[in-house]
Amino acid sequence: MDNFWANALWSVAPTVLVGLIFWLVMRSIIRADRNERKAYALIEAEERARLGLDKPAT
Repeated sequence: MDNFWANALWSVAPTVLVGLIFWLVMRSIIRADRNERKAYALIEAEERARLGLDKPAT
């Protein structure tokens, strides 16, 4: 019976490791995208303020 549990663990380990690697890669991609969008929004807001486009039309 000891051999059964060792085999079961070794059977599941590759799937868990690949899933963990996939999760880490996707997490880093999503974080990078979020940070890039935040930086772009900041730059765009600065440009709009510099050009005076934030003023409401009257």
